[in-house]
Amino acid sequence: MSALSDKLKGNWNIVKGKLKQEYAELTDDDLKFEEGQEDELLGQIQKKTGKAKSQIKDFIDAI
Repeated sequence: MSALSDKLKGNWNIVKGKLKQEYAELTDDDLKFEEGQEDELLGQIQKKTGKAKSQIKDFIDAI
């Protein structure tokens, strides 16, 4: 998961904006990123969107 972690750390504002564009139901509170909490973040996004973690990871990787 280090590649995802690196992407989130380095480009979080961009990733967050794209996630909010793609999944309008996400709020800033849903997208609070804390280093080392990537799984929790993905779980929160998954819960709000109903998408599989793999779909969310693929979306983030494509950014």
